[in-house]
Amino acid sequence: MLELHSINRSFGDRRVLTDVAFSVTGGRMTGFVGGNGAGKTTTMRIILGVLAPDSGAVTLDGSPLTAEARTRFGYMPEERGLYPKMKVAEQVTYIGRLHGMPTEDAKRNTMELLERLGLGERANDTVESLSLGNQQRAQIAAALVHEPEVLVLDEPFSGLDPMAVEVVQGVLKDFAAKGAPVLFSSHQLDIVERLCDDLIVIADGQIRAAGSRETLREAHAPGLYELTVAGDTGWLRSEPGVRVVDFDGGHAVFETDSTETAQRVLKRAAASGDVQRFAPRQPSLAQIFKEVIQ
Repeated sequence: MLELHSINRSFGDRRVLTDVAFSVTGGRMTGFVGGNGAGKTTTMRIILGVLAPDSGAVTLDGSPLTAEARTRFGYMPEERGLYPKMKVAEQVTYIGRLHGMPTEDAKRNTMELLERLGLGERANDTVESLSLGNQQRAQIAAALVHEPEVLVLDEPFSGLDPMAVEVVQGVLKDFAAKGAPVLFSSHQLDIVERLCDDLIVIADGQIRAAGSRETLREAHAPGLYELTVAGDTGWLRSEPGVRVVDFDGGHAVFETDSTETAQRVLKRAAASGDVQRFAPRQPSLAQIFKEVIQ
C-alpha cells in the first residue's frame, strides 16, 4: 500500500499542499481528480521524489520511500519525456534497461506492450512521426515496461480517442489485477468513474473526499429515487415530504430526505399497481466533485 501522511508543500509564500493524506491500495485503481492548480501534479512529484515535501512522509507498505524503492515505480508525467528522434521500440527498451532489466527481457516486454497498445506496426517508427495519441500510448508502454511495483500516471488518457481509451483501460486494469497500487489523475471524469475503484478529490491543495467509489456515492447521495409503475405516478405530487424532480406518466424521479418517506411511497405504489422499478439514484462523479469542491 502506498500512503501519504500529512504532506505539506509551499512555493515561496504560496501554500500548494496542506496536510494531504490518502492511501492507494494494491490491486485497485485509484482516480485522483481536481481542477487546474488543485495540487495533483505536485502531489505526484512528491510521491516520485522529484519534489521534496516541506513536512510529512510517503511510505510504501509502511516503510519510508527510498531512492532505490522509487526505481520500482512506473511514472508517466503530464509533460511527455520520450526522445522524439528515437524509434519507439528502441526508446521503450532503453527505459527498461535504465530500470535494470536485462536487454532481452526489456525487448520482450516492449514488443508485448506495443502490440497490446496497438503500436506493434509502429515499433520501428520514430516517436516524432507518431500522432499525439500514439505518442501517449508509447509513453504508457515506457511507464510499464519494467514491470513496476507501483504505477503513477498523470493524465494518461489525454489526447486519446475513444477506441484508444478502451485499449489503455484494459492494459491498466490487467496491471492492477496483478496486485500493484495504481494512481492516475484525469480531468475526464467519465473515464475515472468507469475505471477507478477508489477516488480522491483535491481542491486548493487539500483533500476534500477520499474513499471507494461506492462509499462516496452513498455519502453524497442527494436523496433521489426513481420509480416506474405500470400506471400513473401523478399522485406523487401530493405526497408529504416528496419533491418531484422529473415526471413522465408511469416514470418519476423524486427527492426526499427521509428513507421512511421513500418506503411509504413504495408501499403506495405497490398497492396501486405493478412496480417495475424502484431504486435510489446514485450521484455521478461529476456531481460529487462539484459538491465537495464548493
